[in-house]
Amino acid sequence: MIGFKDFFSFKKNRFFWINIIGMVVVVIAAAWGTLTWLDSYTRHGEAHIVPNVKNKSMEEAAKLLNAENMKSVIIDSNYVKGVPAGMVLEQTPVAGARVKEGRAVYLTITTTSVPLVQLPDIIDNSSIRQAAAKLKSIGFRLTEPERVPGEQDWVYGIKYRGQELKSGDKVPNEALLTLCVGDTHLRDSLAMDSTYIELNSIPQTDEEVKVDDSWF
Repeated sequence: MIGFKDFFSFKKNRFFWINIIGMVVVVIAAAWGTLTWLDSYTRHGEAHIVPNVKNKSMEEAAKLLNAENMKSVIIDSNYVKGVPAGMVLEQTPVAGARVKEGRAVYLTITTTSVPLVQLPDIIDNSSIRQAAAKLKSIGFRLTEPERVPGEQDWVYGIKYRGQELKSGDKVPNEALLTLCVGDTHLRDSLAMDSTYIELNSIPQTDEEVKVDDSWF
């Protein structure tokens, strides 16, 4: 029978060393199991490289991402003149990034829907030079101005495809607009014509219409 003193005698007590070895084995096994589970859970070492899908069609981009066990998600669309709809403009994560299997790659693609732009407050509020600068800065194009009676080079209106517009109206981006601009010559000419019509419309008196026939 092992005495109390013999149990704590490291050199003589073989049960002590068996317990120590057993504890070490258990700790090592637990640590190995935990690391193995974490490695499996996080899929360590299974990173995939994100392919470059910019400037590719949506269909082609989806195929490339599926081949790498990734999925494509469209989050936005922008209009680009001359570029067909469904082309990839931006991607997140970027090409070359290392991601886990099944990661979503977010895409911005092109659309054929032309965005509408609001007209600035330039009607009866700007000269032709100021109005043209504002309109061109936000993407509009201009035809030759349409001259109307009024102060020289003052903007009195805007037309799009022959229709009168108001400040705040929305028209397609890069629309071709016509400014209705004042012309003092037209104004003065119209004023003279109006005066002439008024003078000739005054009714004559009986004395004015009476003819002196004494010379016959």
